[in-house]
Amino acid sequence: MNELDALDRKILAELQRDCEISLDALGEKIGLSRNACWRRVKTLKDTGVIRARVALLDPARLGLALTVFIQVRTGNHDPGWLVKFARATRAMPEILGAYRMTGDLDYLIRARVADVADYDRLYQRLIKQVPLSDVSASFVMEEIKDTTELPI
Repeated sequence: MNELDALDRKILAELQRDCEISLDALGEKIGLSRNACWRRVKTLKDTGVIRARVALLDPARLGLALTVFIQVRTGNHDPGWLVKFARATRAMPEILGAYRMTGDLDYLIRARVADVADYDRLYQRLIKQVPLSDVSASFVMEEIKDTTELPI
């Protein structure tokens, strides 16, 4: 997509805060007509800038109060291992993010679980599917900031 202009950025900022905002209300907030907003939102969707519109859920109310960051180091860096690792992490709904890292750490996994016992069940499932040489976990004590809004 071409460079976003100020109106596109305003639209995206509003949609990040509330994706259910009506086109009329969105237009009023940014100073465009309903139709002009619709065209811009459609273009943002068509070009992939807007990937999806979702509902953000409260994890604690759903019994998933514990966030865990799982640090993984592996001695195996061949492409076949990575395919297996990616397949395993994508198939586990508790895993919200899996990242290949630079530095001493090979991979970082972010997961949501009910408690430490639930984490252990996740860990056991993961190591059954993928050989890992060094795994450690850090549990979040307090969420100071957790947002999905991008700085646009």
